[in-house]
Amino acid sequence: MRGFRFGAVVRLAGTRQEWIDKARRLEDTGFDVMLVPDHIVGPRFGPLTAMMAAADATTRLRVGTMVFANDFRHPVLLAKETATLDVLSDGRLELGIGTGWLGKDYNATGLTLDEPRVRLRRLREGLAVLKGAWSGGPFSYEGEHYHVRDLEQDPRPAQRPHPPILIGGGGPAMLRLAAAEADIVNLTMRTLPDGSGPDPSDGGAASFIRKIELLREAAGPRFDRIEIGTSVMQIGEDAAQAAWSAADTSQQGGTPQVLSGSVTDMADKLRHWRDEYGMSYFVLHHETDLDAFSPVVAKLAGS
Repeated sequence: MRGFRFGAVVRLAGTRQEWIDKARRLEDTGFDVMLVPDHIVGPRFGPLTAMMAAADATTRLRVGTMVFANDFRHPVLLAKETATLDVLSDGRLELGIGTGWLGKDYNATGLTLDEPRVRLRRLREGLAVLKGAWSGGPFSYEGEHYHVRDLEQDPRPAQRPHPPILIGGGGPAMLRLAAAEADIVNLTMRTLPDGSGPDPSDGGAASFIRKIELLREAAGPRFDRIEIGTSVMQIGEDAAQAAWSAADTSQQGGTPQVLSGSVTDMADKLRHWRDEYGMSYFVLHHETDLDAFSPVVAKLAGS
C-alpha cells in the first residue's frame, strides 16, 4: 500500500518573498508537492518560472504543474524547459499535463479549441515527443501534429528515464491514455467540449469509483505502478467556497473531493479511499483551505 502524499495548488503572490514564504510553509507543514496551474486568463504566475523559484527556496519540496496545457507549447520546447528545471531543482519536478480545455484561454489568445478527440490525439503525440526528447537522442518523430527530425537535446532530466508524468482526467478516453502513459493520475470531473467548465452530469461517488475501475482495466499489469489521486475541492459545508469554473460540488460529498467534519473525520475519509480504492495522493485545490487541511496532512503524512 502506498503512503500518503499531499500537494497544494498555489497560484500567485504579490512579491518574491511572499512566494518563497508560501513554498516554505508547505514544506514545513509536511506537504510533498507545490503545484502551479497553467491557464492564461486570470491572476496566476507562469508555471515554469514560479516552479523554479519555489524549488530554489526549498530543499525537500517537489514542484509540479496542475497541469500544463499541451496546446500552449510545442512539446520539444516543453521538454527543453522542463529538463532544465529538473536539473536545476536536483530532480524535484513532477510534470502534470493535459490537453488544454478552458475556453476562456483559447478565446483570449485566438487559439483554436479543437474538439476533444483532436486535442486528445495531439496530447498522445505530445507525450511521445516529450519522452523522446528527454531520452537524449538522436530522436525523430512523424505524426499528425508533430514532426521532429534528428533531435539531440541536452540537458537530459536529472530523473531517469524522465520526471514523473501526471495526467489529470475524468472522461473515458483521457483515463485510457493516462492508464497507458502516466505515472500519476489525478481523477477529475469530465469537462464540457466547449470549454465552459466541468460537466455537471459527471458527479457522485458511483461515477468516481467507475473511473478507478476503468483505469484499472485499461492499465492492466501496470496499474500497481500508477499513483492515483484527486483534488480536494471543498473543505466544510460551504459549496460556494469550492466552485471551480462551473463545477457543482453538491454531488461530490461522497467522494474524497469534498471533506468535512473534524480533522479525524477528514483523515478517516482519506484513509478509506486509500484502503478501499488505492488512492494515496491528495491535492488541495484552494489555498484558502490551507489552515483547515494542514492538520490532516500532519496527521497522515508518512503513513
